[in-house]
Amino acid sequence: MTLVRWNPWKEIDTLQRLFEETRVPSAQFERVGVRVPAAELHETEDVIHLKLELPGIAAKDLDVQVTENSVYISGERKSETKTEDKGTTKSEFYYGKFQRVIPLSARVKNTNVTADYKDGILNLTLPKIEAEKNKVVKVNLNQTSA
Repeated sequence: MTLVRWNPWKEIDTLQRLFEETRVPSAQFERVGVRVPAAELHETEDVIHLKLELPGIAAKDLDVQVTENSVYISGERKSETKTEDKGTTKSEFYYGKFQRVIPLSARVKNTNVTADYKDGILNLTLPKIEAEKNKVVKVNLNQTSA
């Protein structure tokens, strides 16, 4: 019987190569794995503009709720059913329900929100609440003599 020195790093290297060969490319994983709409926020002095990417979803399948501090959106992308006798279909589309809560950096007046939904893009205009003025208080420092 021959003695062979055990090298744990060689086994780890073998496992790493195995995972690299079987993994899904990162771009595909990101497309398939993400189940929430992409968002874009633009903030001005008076409003917050929120843009959400929702391709292939009808407006009737969306639920948008706005509080003073966040936007909640949920919906469902329904699958198209086709009857085919022959062939194979491969799809990277995600069908099903999703939900997302987007925290806002400032309080908004949720009763004055306006929305525009066109070509799978939802644009929300969220007017900010007038900021409360900070009350400045003078603090008197008593010096003690030593």
